[in-house]
Amino acid sequence: MFLAMDTVFDQCSIAILDSSGQVLSSHTETGKRQQTQQILPMIEAALSEAQLRLADIQALIFNRGPGAFSGIRINTAVVQALSVAHDLPCVGVSSLQAIAQCAYQKHRLTHLYSALDARMQQVYFGQYELATDDKSGHSIMQPVLANDSDSTEQLLDYDRQTALSLPIAGNGAPLLARHDQQDYHEDVWPDAVVIGQLGIAQFANDGGTEASQALPKYLRNQAWKTLKEQGKA
Repeated sequence: MFLAMDTVFDQCSIAILDSSGQVLSSHTETGKRQQTQQILPMIEAALSEAQLRLADIQALIFNRGPGAFSGIRINTAVVQALSVAHDLPCVGVSSLQAIAQCAYQKHRLTHLYSALDARMQQVYFGQYELATDDKSGHSIMQPVLANDSDSTEQLLDYDRQTALSLPIAGNGAPLLARHDQQDYHEDVWPDAVVIGQLGIAQFANDGGTEASQALPKYLRNQAWKTLKEQGKA
């Protein structure tokens, strides 16, 4: 069993899934003002609904970003704390990959760009293409390395045009300059179920990490401290 969570997409979303990706419990509260107060009670409620304890969980899956720092900080801190307290491995999932996966599930898009508004006149951006995961057998949107970058995730300025005329998914899509007839879907908003599905496939291939390595991806700067840097290791 896997416990997945997201507080990055302006929501508090919790899901419990089995190893096949079947959902045992899933709840989402929109808005970000009460995430700190919501997340632990929602985890307890999800475990109760699924008739499970944290001791039954195989791994903790979380949205590692990129995205809003406050949302990343909340679910990363909760995952680290639960991992240390219950000796559970962690799996961090890319927010941009989650957008791509959600776009595939909702709109059947198999090759696209993900774009998430990063504020400050920029979007978080990546390219994704559908592939069959070798171990899980599930259809997973996998990152494509950009020709001009050594990373699959980057910051792109507002009003930039994409290299290819692929569909764009996410709330950053309308902020970019588009090619003629280039499709976009800003209504793509993943929840913890999508985060969990991606994390399960990732765990099957790579396993999890310990709490000290359960780190966020915040492309704009190094705004997060590890447990060791916080003096908690």
